[in-house]
Amino acid sequence: MRRRFNAGESQRHIAKCLGISRNTVKKYCEGNAVPWERKTPIRESTVLTEDTINFIKNCLAEDDAEHLKKQSHTAKRIYDRLVEETGFSGGESTVRAKVHELKNVAPKAFIPLQFDVGEAMQVDWGEAQVYFSGKKTKIYIFCARLCYSCRPFVYAYHKQNEESFLDAFVRIFDAMNGVPKKVIFDNGRVAVKEGFGKHAKAQEGYTHLSAHYSFKAVFCNPAEGHEKGLVEGLVGWARRNILVPVPKVANITELNELLVKRCLVYENHSIKGKPATVGEMYLTEKSLLQKLPGCRFETAKCANVRVNAFSTVKFKTNNYSVPVKYTGRIVGVKGYPESVEVFYNGELIAKHTRCFGHNQSIYTLEHYMPLLDTRRRAILDAAPVKQNVPKEVLEELRKNSNNYSRMVEILHDFVEPNKTDIKDPVKIISVDLSQYDRLCLGREVNSYEHALSR
Repeated sequence: MRRRFNAGESQRHIAKCLGISRNTVKKYCEGNAVPWERKTPIRESTVLTEDTINFIKNCLAEDDAEHLKKQSHTAKRIYDRLVEETGFSGGESTVRAKVHELKNVAPKAFIPLQFDVGEAMQVDWGEAQVYFSGKKTKIYIFCARLCYSCRPFVYAYHKQNEESFLDAFVRIFDAMNGVPKKVIFDNGRVAVKEGFGKHAKAQEGYTHLSAHYSFKAVFCNPAEGHEKGLVEGLVGWARRNILVPVPKVANITELNELLVKRCLVYENHSIKGKPATVGEMYLTEKSLLQKLPGCRFETAKCANVRVNAFSTVKFKTNNYSVPVKYTGRIVGVKGYPESVEVFYNGELIAKHTRCFGHNQSIYTLEHYMPLLDTRRRAILDAAPVKQNVPKEVLEELRKNSNNYSRMVEILHDFVEPNKTDIKDPVKIISVDLSQYDRLCLGREVNSYEHALSR
């Protein structure tokens, strides 16, 4: 149009030849408009009355008051309520547009982060399911990732408690043979006593750990997972790549061996945009970490308790046995993630696999043998016997229920199967000891009656 106009052709003739409006020809010939710019018409919807808008605002206000992200109004739900409760006759798209306008949702923008070598490590917890000896069990995985090399560390625990939290740190620092300058974590109660973000107050155990290893504890803001995005991705990666298919292992020790092995394999991985493999960058980062202190941090929950009349000590909600000679004594109890240890005057006197039930009693049969040697009538009803002796041995004890000496022998054989040091093989000839057993039983009864008469 402009070319023909500049060549001397009239706007009327151009419009007639092209079959368009003279106003359109005039607009483009004068150069006051371009075809790629269009004015968006702005008009108020006639169905969105003031009452309708107030209804939508009230729905959004309800969501803010309830603060339930997964149970909040969608635009579709607001439209349905408008139709049902007010007889709204407009379209759903009209309501959607108004909801979007009122929410004024702006897309989130994030600042890309870049950490120096050995500067920081991000940590987080996750949940997973595994099979321990054929039984499906929920476990917790502690995930950590160095921010420069992205080297992962993953360990499994039965519980997400302070002992496990501290133990995981010590194991990771030992594996790295060094400590980063700061550790970034969320606001989980296992680490944070109160507050959040920069206002968070760390739990006493975590405070002691950070002081011992000289790192700065940094806490994220609530619901801001991007602040530790490296480890957020690691939790999902561990579940999908290590724990699929669901591992079938004997115990948590075997599971942790699998986790460590898979994390080592990850060192061969190359991350897009990184100058080298994870393993090569990790070697560089290890050399610039802070040195470990001379003493290893004690991760156990410690307490001093008195041994009760049943020769047990209480840790958390469960009771654990100790040798009967320590009854009434004050002993030290250390609770680790997977074990409970009992000390007297610095000497280890008992060690148990930690029980994760509630109000349970865990007995070691050896601890009660001195009592069972003298209180033989209690053998069949003794809880330490029933808890530790297999069915076939228990049946043998019942068969000899009238022969206390034989019952004690059976228990000792079970507790100390290799107590006799036999240098040369000997032939064992079975003999009938029933007469001898009756004689021993008679002696026990006579000595007991003699003691009563005295």
